[in-house]
Amino acid sequence: MLFNSFQFLVFFPAVTLVYFIIPRKARYLWLLFASYFFYMCWNVKYCVLIAASTLITWFCGLLLSKTQRSRTKKWILAGGLLSNLGILFFFKYFGFFLDNLNKILQVFHLTVIDNPFSFLLPVGISFYTFQALGYLIDVYRGQTETEKNLLRYALFVSFFPQLVAGPIERSGSLLKQLRSVDKINLWNYDRIASGFVLMVWGLFQKMVIADRLALFVDAVFGNVYACGTVELVLGAAAFSFQIYCDFAGYSSVAVGAARVMGFDLMENFNAPYFAVSISDFWHRWHISLSTWFRDYVYIPLGGNRCGRIRRYFNLFVTFLTSGLWHGASWSYVVWGGLHGLYQVVGDVLKPVRKWFVTKCGVKTEAESFRVGQVFLTFCLTTFAWIFFRAEGLRKAFDYLSRMFTRWNPWVLFDKSLYSWGLDVTEFHILVCALAVLLLVDLIRCKKGMDFGCFLQKQNLWFVWLTVISLIVSILVFGEYGINFNSKQFIYFAF
Repeated sequence: MLFNSFQFLVFFPAVTLVYFIIPRKARYLWLLFASYFFYMCWNVKYCVLIAASTLITWFCGLLLSKTQRSRTKKWILAGGLLSNLGILFFFKYFGFFLDNLNKILQVFHLTVIDNPFSFLLPVGISFYTFQALGYLIDVYRGQTETEKNLLRYALFVSFFPQLVAGPIERSGSLLKQLRSVDKINLWNYDRIASGFVLMVWGLFQKMVIADRLALFVDAVFGNVYACGTVELVLGAAAFSFQIYCDFAGYSSVAVGAARVMGFDLMENFNAPYFAVSISDFWHRWHISLSTWFRDYVYIPLGGNRCGRIRRYFNLFVTFLTSGLWHGASWSYVVWGGLHGLYQVVGDVLKPVRKWFVTKCGVKTEAESFRVGQVFLTFCLTTFAWIFFRAEGLRKAFDYLSRMFTRWNPWVLFDKSLYSWGLDVTEFHILVCALAVLLLVDLIRCKKGMDFGCFLQKQNLWFVWLTVISLIVSILVFGEYGINFNSKQFIYFAF
């Protein structure tokens, strides 16, 4: 069940209406039922996996609360982590592991191993697994209270707005809210209106911008050898905005839907393409995942508390792991490694940059300097996105090779660009939609609040004009427009 589907258009209001009118004590049970129904719409069989992950981490959490011996606690934690990661490895990485093992065997002329398993990747398995593991680690550290109610904990793991693509919530936030769900004042106009605006904005990002960009991106990445520099550069830049609007759109709908029901989910995106450095980018992009890796991988490895070389090693391990989390492919690993390399090189070159700024009299407080930083950061992230989007390393390198060697500036003037998925009209619609996106992100940077909260503070006529304009744009230029089809959210594949 996609957020941008007719089914969800019926499902969410129905679930919310019942949630608002049933007795307070039954609220979390109804949400649990709705969440499992939501997940079963993808595949009934995969409910066994989320139930198994839930039971394992819940039981391990109980054991941790009843055990005082440090050694025993470590064994319980290890058991919970390995069992959940084992499930994740089997369904997501076993095929990848076997393919690479077979390549090694072929080098030594040994018999390859056939893969006896054939199944689709369970939707959202990386997200709910990490959410459950975060809870278990927090219990082990004594940072969160053990949840004794199995059904309430099951809701924490499966809460449908953020189940399949995040944000990856922490037990100290979402589970705490679920424990007091019967005390939430549901009939709050400002909160409901703010959540509804976020949902509409998320659908606009997905259906008007991301799905439209997908037509151009798919055409370019699918025909690399017919493209020159201009098409390939624009294709890479287009994918940067496509994946942003696709994933941020989902997150906005998720946060908005939860807000309508009285829950506050963590912010997942904060105008990432206004970042002034790669480090700043990761403070703004997929925040729930980047903070998860910071708290549960980078800091346990030693974080910044060790020497420079070890700190760089910790960074690389964290980003390589983050890349592998996104998918079972070496191209994802390279993508993560590039972001680690960016940060290491950036840190190494700090004295050089400082010397250059001082020697040349560069005004670092000038707006032009910040614009330059934003542009450079966007170029670096876009370069890395090529590995993320390309179907394998070879195609990524072919893409880069042609991008730097097939100079064809004339396509900017001969209108041949309009043959790559978007005609003149659709291109103009896209430009206008991207302008709206950048304006909203600029407001986010300046005001420090999401779009829903910003509109909440405006005059009523402006609020209604904005919301109606967005809805009309979705209906006319979104998936209901001519020649456009609803596409699955990109991060559902992870």
